[in-house]
Amino acid sequence: MLNHLVIAAAVKNTTWGNMIVVSGAMLILLLLLKHFAWGSISEMLKKREEKIANDIDSAEQSRIKAAALEKERQDQLMNSRSEAASIIQNAKDIGEVTRQAIVTDAKEEASRLKAKAKSDISIEKDAAFLEVKNEVASLSLQIAEKILGKELSPEAHESLINEYIEGLGSHEA
Repeated sequence: MLNHLVIAAAVKNTTWGNMIVVSGAMLILLLLLKHFAWGSISEMLKKREEKIANDIDSAEQSRIKAAALEKERQDQLMNSRSEAASIIQNAKDIGEVTRQAIVTDAKEEASRLKAKAKSDISIEKDAAFLEVKNEVASLSLQIAEKILGKELSPEAHESLINEYIEGLGSHEA
């Protein structure tokens, strides 16, 4: 049992000794780290922090630019839509004016053709009436020759024709 006590006492002293050596080594290690590495580690962390801050600022600026571009595109789209609507309305207006011009021209052409047709009909009617007068005069002369059995003199012939034509003109009117 004594052996156990000696080992326990040795373990107890070794534990405190170990703790002191490990603590001293740790303290020396921390002092060395602070002296040789802490500055570069701090500088590296500071650079990292600045880079992250710059990246965040850059991302914010990019987001703001993207929002501005989106708004600009929306404005352009609205302008394009209103311009397209304006072009369509102008085309409709021009089409309506053109349609009205075509209709007006067609009515004028129809009126002109109708007036020309009436004029042609009147001329043809007058020509037909004159032809009928001449035929009636010729037939009247032939009938008168047969009835009278003789040939008329040119003066008598002309007088008879004029009387008959005047009679026809008074019956027609």
